[in-house]
Amino acid sequence: MSENNLREGILFVVSAPSGAGKTSLCRELIDSVPDLRQSISFTTRDKRNGEQDGVDYFFTNPEAFQRMIEKQLLAEYAEVHGNYYGTSLDTLRTAAEDGIDLLLDIDCQGAAQLKKNDQRGIFIFILPPDFTELKKRLYDRGTDNNAVIQHRLENAEQEIMQAPWYDYLVINDDFNEANERLKAIVTAERCRMDRTKYLLKNFTVKGDK
Repeated sequence: MSENNLREGILFVVSAPSGAGKTSLCRELIDSVPDLRQSISFTTRDKRNGEQDGVDYFFTNPEAFQRMIEKQLLAEYAEVHGNYYGTSLDTLRTAAEDGIDLLLDIDCQGAAQLKKNDQRGIFIFILPPDFTELKKRLYDRGTDNNAVIQHRLENAEQEIMQAPWYDYLVINDDFNEANERLKAIVTAERCRMDRTKYLLKNFTVKGDK
C-alpha cells in the first residue's frame, strides 16, 4: 500500500460456468458501483463482434503469451476451451498499492491459482438456479454448435464442483436481484473493520485532550 492511500485495494474475483450470466452481471456491477474497476485480462482467443482490444481483453498471440509465462509476469493463467487467458501480476499489485478496487472475471482454473498463491481476494461464484436452466441458456444464446455446447456443459460439471471453496455464492435467477446481491457483497467487504479502521483516527477516546 502506498503512502498516499490509507487502505489496500480489494480484488473481487468472479467465476461461473458458461451460461450463468457472469459477463453481463460483471458489466452491470462495474456500471452501478462507484470506484470499482474492471481488471482486463490477456487472451489468445479471437475478438468477438463488438469487443475492443484494451477494453474487453488485451488480445495477443500464443507466442507472446508464452513469453509472459516464462518471465513470470502473470498472477494466474489458464487454458479454457482451447485458448489461454491470464492476469498481469503488475496490474493486481499496482491496484492494491493504489487503493483501487478491481473486479476480475476469470474461470475456476485461474481463480484456484490465485487462491493457491495466497493472492488476497474475495472469491464469488455465480450459478443459474439449476443445471437445466444452464443448458437452456447455452442453447438459447445461439452462439455455439451442439458439440461446443456439450463441451461447455461437461466443463460446467467440473467447475461447479469447485464452488464450495469460494467465499460467496450468487444464484442468477433474476438478473436485478443477482446484481443487488453482488453489490451487497462489495459494500460489505468495503466496510470490514480491517479495511476501515483507519477511519477511527477521526475520533478521540473519551478523556483525551
